[in-house]
Amino acid sequence: MAVLQMQRISICALKKDRKAILEKIQSMGVIEMNQVAEEEDGFEKMDTLGARQSFEKQAQAAEQALAVLDAYAPEKRSMLASLEGKKLIDKKKFAEIADSKGEIISKVNRLVACNKEIAENKANILKLENQIESLRPWLALDVPMKFKGTDKVAMLLGTMPGETTLESVYELVAKREPQVEAIDVKIINSDKDAAYLSVFCLREEETKVEDALRSGGFARPSQVTGKVPSVKKADLEGKIKELNSEITKIEEEIKGYSASREELKIIGDYFRMRADKYEVLGTLPQSQRTFVISGYAASKVVPAVQKAIGESFDCVIDVEELKEDEEPPVILENNGFSSSVEGVLGSYGLPHKGEFDPTTIMSFFYVFFFGMMLSDAAYGAIIAVACFVVLKKFPRMEAGLRKSMKMFMYCGVSTMVWGVLFGGYFGNVVDIVSEVFFGKLVTVPALWFIPLNDPMRLLVYSLAFGVVHLFVGLGIKGYMELKDGKVLDFFCDVVLWFAFLIGLLLLLIPSDIFASIAQAKIVFPPFLNMLAKVLAIGGAVGLLLMSGRESKNPALRIALGAYDIYNITGWLSDVLSYSRLLALGLATGVIASVVNQMGSMFGKGIVGVIGFIAVFVIGHVLNLAINLLGAYVHTNRLQFVEFFGKFYEGGGKPFEPFKSDTKYVDIKEETLS
Repeated sequence: MAVLQMQRISICALKKDRKAILEKIQSMGVIEMNQVAEEEDGFEKMDTLGARQSFEKQAQAAEQALAVLDAYAPEKRSMLASLEGKKLIDKKKFAEIADSKGEIISKVNRLVACNKEIAENKANILKLENQIESLRPWLALDVPMKFKGTDKVAMLLGTMPGETTLESVYELVAKREPQVEAIDVKIINSDKDAAYLSVFCLREEETKVEDALRSGGFARPSQVTGKVPSVKKADLEGKIKELNSEITKIEEEIKGYSASREELKIIGDYFRMRADKYEVLGTLPQSQRTFVISGYAASKVVPAVQKAIGESFDCVIDVEELKEDEEPPVILENNGFSSSVEGVLGSYGLPHKGEFDPTTIMSFFYVFFFGMMLSDAAYGAIIAVACFVVLKKFPRMEAGLRKSMKMFMYCGVSTMVWGVLFGGYFGNVVDIVSEVFFGKLVTVPALWFIPLNDPMRLLVYSLAFGVVHLFVGLGIKGYMELKDGKVLDFFCDVVLWFAFLIGLLLLLIPSDIFASIAQAKIVFPPFLNMLAKVLAIGGAVGLLLMSGRESKNPALRIALGAYDIYNITGWLSDVLSYSRLLALGLATGVIASVVNQMGSMFGKGIVGVIGFIAVFVIGHVLNLAINLLGAYVHTNRLQFVEFFGKFYEGGGKPFEPFKSDTKYVDIKEETLS
């Protein structure tokens, strides 16, 4: 339960060793680069933009090659492949593939070129298909479309509106050019949009006939061929066949690179690492012979860094404690159970410098409340077992996902415990099945009580757990103030509020209002009633006088104190918010029971069994999914709004070390000691 102490580490070494030292730091992955040295006389920063962009370009090319390979020779992966994580490879193997980068880049370039060739061929096929489509209306024409006729006879080829008929064409020409002696019109094809015509006339009357036809919407075809359309179509189809054959050939060539998939992944990661290294290299102050590296590292790993670099290179390593106003990146260190909720904490905000790490305390309440909201032993068993199996089956799962999976496993165990306490096993499935199908009611008793039978009791406990949760948050605030030496603030902002709140609770418990909710009358001895009054009044007076202590104006001081006391409404709202523990717990049980009841409506017999199983599976899968989401969301809310609102700000910057930031593989490195 701690935020690791950070130190600033600076390394001054010979310039000739800068790349080797950077590679060493990158492989260790324990230093976040943070250069503080400004450019001084004799020191300057190297322009590495060109080299970095070159490596990034090569990494992108490798990605393109992999995309091409995946498109034509997909990698066979299971449905749960996303859980497998990165493949672990030996450092020696990585180096060997890196040394063969020239050959692999040739494969990359060829794959990219193959994809380009396929795209070009497909574009050409599309053009040819468009040409065939434009020829389709003219396929009945038995002469080339470019045929002009003979010395004495001319041929006009073109289209007119779809409603055109032979009679209308003859009438149009006769009306517009009555002196035309001879004309022969043939409709080759027609559709709703156009009629496709061939018109023969005397050569000397060609212009007159065409002008007459144009008055009726005649237009020459935009594309013509010097061959008979049917022959041209056959030629085009032959070209398409050749192009498809070429595409098939290229696709087979691409598939032949399947064995190089791993090499392509590794070389992509290699260039990404090189790009990252050159990005950092561009930030380093360098003189003619030396260079300086500066950054943050956890105090616990500093000796190992000093040993790993100091023994291998001629350098000076300086370790400094952080300045008072310096905000370092945050690394959390918690036990296996608590670390599972670090992702939840991170989504709210990591603790800033000097702030209390609430992960351990939060983890207990998180799992506790989650299980209470879901509260079905069978659901919990499914979640816990499923997560456990996944964790065991995929040991190299991504770290953040692994933590989340562990968190849900623990939440599943908590759900099992609460389910046993409340007697929930797929709702009341044992009762329904035993009564409907076996004619004898069998009930699995609850170890504590059944919420559906006594909801007010669960409400009281839900609110009580909420009070404990909030009081723990207020206690942490007090701890932080004492840690910072703010004794007066601790007394005024924590002790007085504890006195006031505890006094009010002790006054509430014996009241008729509480008795109506708890369905039980509690009577305190006289001294405890007196203590409750003393605490409530003393706390209220103290808050009235001390909450506005920073103000020198007595009236304003009292006003601020009164306003602070008014915040008791906020506490009431926070406590009532824990009624969601009741609401979601009941919702899970009610829906599950309704599903079971619906399944039993089919009665006995084979039909009844099949119907029950179908309704049971579908209904409970949906119920589990919905209430699992609900439990996750509302548990987060109780932590973020109610609990953190009492003491926690967050806003810390996560630790982002300079490391081998690969996409496909992890490189097995020697461990720091």
